[in-house]
Order: sequence, then C-alpha cells, then structure tokens
Amino acid sequence: MNIKKLFMIVFACSIATAAADVSYAEESDQKPTEKTAPTVQQKPGSALTFEVGTGEVTLYGEANISVDYVDNGLSNRAGAVGKNGGIDQISSNQSYFGVRGSRPLNDYFKGVFQLETEPAYTSTPGPGSDAQVKSGLGSRDSFVGLQGFWGGLKVGKEDAPYKRSTARMDPFAKSLGDYNSIIGNSGGDNRAEFDTRVPHAVWYESPNIMGLNASVLMSPGQNRMGDNSIPARLEPTCTGGNNGPPCTDGSFGRLWSTAITYTGGPLYALAAYELHQRVNRTGDEGGASNGDPPAGSVGVADESALKGGLQLHIDATSTIVNLIYEKLKRNAPDNAFNERTRNTATWVAITQKVTTEDELNFGWAHAGKTPGDPGGSINVPGTPLQQVAGPINNQANMYSVGYIHRFDDKKTSLYLVGSEMKNQKGAHYDLGASGHGAVVDCKDGSGACFTGTTIKAVSVGMVYDF
Repeated sequence: MNIKKLFMIVFACSIATAAADVSYAEESDQKPTEKTAPTVQQKPGSALTFEVGTGEVTLYGEANISVDYVDNGLSNRAGAVGKNGGIDQISSNQSYFGVRGSRPLNDYFKGVFQLETEPAYTSTPGPGSDAQVKSGLGSRDSFVGLQGFWGGLKVGKEDAPYKRSTARMDPFAKSLGDYNSIIGNSGGDNRAEFDTRVPHAVWYESPNIMGLNASVLMSPGQNRMGDNSIPARLEPTCTGGNNGPPCTDGSFGRLWSTAITYTGGPLYALAAYELHQRVNRTGDEGGASNGDPPAGSVGVADESALKGGLQLHIDATSTIVNLIYEKLKRNAPDNAFNERTRNTATWVAITQKVTTEDELNFGWAHAGKTPGDPGGSINVPGTPLQQVAGPINNQANMYSVGYIHRFDDKKTSLYLVGSEMKNQKGAHYDLGASGHGAVVDCKDGSGACFTGTTIKAVSVGMVYDF
C-alpha cells in the first residue's frame, strides 16, 4: 500500500467526517446556505495527531528491518534436501502503519477506532505460506468501540489479553531471540498458538483501579464444521495459523482469553489464561512410520494455557528483571501422542542499562518435556533418519543476548542480537516464531521438518517509530 495514498484517503475521510459536525448559517432572506470550513489542526507534541472537528485522528507506525545470518542446523544431515546450514537474509519484522481516532459522543462515552496494517518493507506483498495477505489494509489490530471512565468495549481484531499481558517482558520482541519461540508455543512450530492476534473478536478493557487492570476477549468459532476442519466464516485461512483447508493442524472454534495485571512502583505482576475449544489435530494421526498414532488418538480436543509473571525495576543498578512461568494443557484422548501438554515453560530476561542510550539484554527460555509425541523425523548426526512417535525427550533451551542503542530523538534505535536454540532428540523449536519476519525453523529445502537440531542466528537491525 502506497503510504502517501493511504494518508490522503485517511485525511479525506477525516475531513468528510468532520464536515458532519459543522452547522449551517441561514440568512433571513433565504439565500443559499454556506458550509463553514472544518477546522483541521495538528496538536502540539511529537505525535502526528490532528484535531478534526470535535475529534482527533493520529497517524503512527514503526519500521523494523534487520540483516540476519542464520543456520538451521541441517548441514550434512542425513535426509536433508537443499541448501542447508548457513544463509543470509533481510527481514521486515512486524513493521506497521496505522491510523486511530476518537470523538466525544456525550458525557459518558467517546467513540474510538483503529485501522492498522503491516507494510512489506523488504518483501513483495502477497500471500505467504497461507492465504493471508499481511500487508493488506486492516491485517493488524483494527477495531471500533466505545471508551469511558468505566473502561472500553471494542469489536474487531486484536492481540489477545494473554499475549498483551507479557509483551513488555520480552526485550527481544520481533527479533530472532523472541520468547515466542517457546512461550505460548505448544508444539515447537514456527507459530505460537497462545501468543496471537485474534480476528472476529469482542473484548472489554477495565479502567485502572489502584494499579489493577483486567481484560477479557471472546472470539466465536463461526465454523460450519463441528470439528473446525474448514476456515471460519469470512476468514481466508484456518484458525490458529495452520495451512489448509483441510484445517487439521491446530484449527479451533471459540476462543476465550483473559488477563489481570498490577503495576505499582517498581513492580509489574500478571496472571493470564486462554482457552481454545475443539482444536483439530487430526493431521498428526498416521504421521510416523514407526508407531503411527492411530485414528482418534490425537483427535479434536480443548487446549488451554495459564501463565504468571513478574517484572522488577531495580533503580539502584538500572536493571530490569523479567520472570515468566507457563503451563499448557490439551485434553488429549491418548497422552502417548500428546505434545501439546507441557507443565513447564520458563522465561528469564535481564535488561541492564549501560548508559542512558545503551542497554544489554540477556534471555533464557526453557521448554519442558511433554507426555508424548505424534511422531517426527529424528535426525541425530551419524545415524540413519528415524521416524518416532510416542514418549520422547522433546525439551529445548533458547539462549539470547542483545545490545540496543537508542538515539537522542527517542524514535530511532539500532540493535544486535545473537541467539541459539538447542533442541533435544524429539524437539523442533525454531527461532523468531510469531515475531521475526523470516523465521528459522526445522525445515529443509523440501519443507520436511527435522527434530533434534541446534539453530543459531545473528541479526543486526534498525527500528524507526513515528
């Protein structure tokens, strides 16, 4: 989308809307009335906010671009096809452009709206691995709603409360050290099912009450199939981010998400929960040649996630400490093939201010073992390729280190990130899931996924906000 054209469209719409509030003067001799010119004026401050009639409109955005060198850990591995090992790439990392606005309706309400998209700074716009067009208008958080002293009620598309509650606790967000490679990621795929943007949703956000905030979101399944094996109505692809149709790799029906947070002095604390009803995983059945998961052993079942977190600012040393514990659960018919229940996932991140413009970041994420596994390509160096289903060691650890320099304008920064994902024999976690534009995953050139890899990445990037 041409940004200049988008600006002109938004500006024209704002002028038209403001014109509706303008009164007309009628002279005594009944001459034709004249419409008073609407007032459009930029508000003082650094934001691109304009007063339009009785309301206001703000333009905002972020460009996040990086140059990466990555290694998928499949160099010289048996069965791997194509150019594996090290490769360099350029990535746009959830850059965004949007417009938001509000207008008082009475003493108790104001109307609010937001329209947001993801510009393709480094790639050509179009469908990626599925039918979604992320660079399409309205592809990111977009909604209309009411806001007041009582809180906010909105309808549209939004990051779920479960996701938003810990977003501030990831200093590696959108980079190849992003915590979503494990946190919120139930299977080690290149998407985090419990850290996602939810379409066709309605949600409520409470006001701040003595440091406490709460939010709850519901998204109806709106699926004509009881097992959610087709895309939801009005959606171009399967719920849950899996390819299809058929939607047999994580597609779900109704979604509930809620979070409560507390902010007081140097402390931030949270508890969050999310439920996906009737998640279809039947695509995992019969996927391995040794111990195939039989029909009905993986099936369609509810999945949920629960997490708690603490963030502490230590002013004496200019240090920020982040701690997250997460537990995932699938009501699986047979736990021998259940890789979606994980009792332990942890995230520890430390930010250390070096100067007023510079900071060092350290992160460690751990994924605990699951009760079982539906099967995968076990790829141990020096041994033949194996297909294994059932209980297996599928733990993983991710280590990240980063450096950020923020310029005096407070809008521009440079960053350097190094990250490593160490997968145990049955694990296939990646780097950059649900955050970085170019994910580094378990797949070779043919698209086949291998477990037990060690994935590495170094990335240097620039962020510009407006």
